[in-house]
Amino acid sequence: MITSIFHSWEHRLASATKNRVVRPFEWGLEWLPSEVGAAGAAGGAGAVVERYVEDVMRDTQAFFTPQPTNDFAFTPADPERSADGESGTLRFASALTTPHAENNTVRARWFPSVAAQQPASNGRARDRGPVVLVLPQWNADAGGHVGLSRMLARFGISALRLSLPYHDVRMPAELKRADYIVSANVVRTLQSCRQAVLDARRAVDWLAAQGFERIGILGTSLGSCLSLLTTAHDARIRAAALNHVSPWFADVVWRGLSTRHVREGLEGHVDLEQLRRIWMPISPMAHLDAMRRTRSLLVYARYDLTFPVDLSKLLLERFADHGIPHESFSLPCGHYSTGMAPFKFLDAYVLIRFLRRNL
Repeated sequence: MITSIFHSWEHRLASATKNRVVRPFEWGLEWLPSEVGAAGAAGGAGAVVERYVEDVMRDTQAFFTPQPTNDFAFTPADPERSADGESGTLRFASALTTPHAENNTVRARWFPSVAAQQPASNGRARDRGPVVLVLPQWNADAGGHVGLSRMLARFGISALRLSLPYHDVRMPAELKRADYIVSANVVRTLQSCRQAVLDARRAVDWLAAQGFERIGILGTSLGSCLSLLTTAHDARIRAAALNHVSPWFADVVWRGLSTRHVREGLEGHVDLEQLRRIWMPISPMAHLDAMRRTRSLLVYARYDLTFPVDLSKLLLERFADHGIPHESFSLPCGHYSTGMAPFKFLDAYVLIRFLRRNL
């Protein structure tokens, strides 16, 4: 009976969004390197994409490592905003240039802890305290996870809240939702998620340049997947709080409540097995070995219809099988209802407690 109640609630919460669009299937060859995409012009686009992915999987470190940059711009917040915990906005160029100019500038909001704002004394290098890079969920607006970032700062953990590709201020005028990061254009989805990881790693570069050494990451839903990918490819991250988890990117899109419109665009053109192969670089299952150096928290929701529970439990099993240091927590709610009281407070408590202990 409890399961039925939560599933009904999840459907009602999901149906509140009226602007989902079924977009046509596209291989997205224009998102491949020019010499690779040209090979599919005469047909066989699926095979071209799969060969490209096979090459990527031979060296995912190269795929997810941005070119170094010092081109960071920090704008202090106005006094009213800084009084509420935010001290300013970080901007820098994305390491992946897309056809959409708005999407090519990364923005992140900065919430420093008290310790991070203290000046050094006696000329000694100071510990700026722990810091967490925050990656919100798919379709989060500009305020998504800002409250959580403020809570982190109040509990002594500085937070840098990143806007994901095609989200809020990075969204082109033609979009009402962040459709281009997860869609029926399979290579654009691959490259947009790659862009998010490159952006996250540049954000970590900035944090390290500010003197932070105890660096963590926190991601929710899509942000959780992207956080794991970032952690697997950046040894500077000491702790990863992963909020809603799955081993396979494709399976969540294919089976999830929130992505039924995406599956509708995919069906008839690609099946789940092929989609899983194509989206392997952005699937946590492909990067588990690299997670051994980091302490992780895996959170899942007991009545989740967006990240199916069997997938979450499978990832927990794989973490155990690989001997990856981790903790887990099961929220007594669903995916959408995680954002509702009292579950959002429980979730925040679990995430912050883990990060305080491990940074």
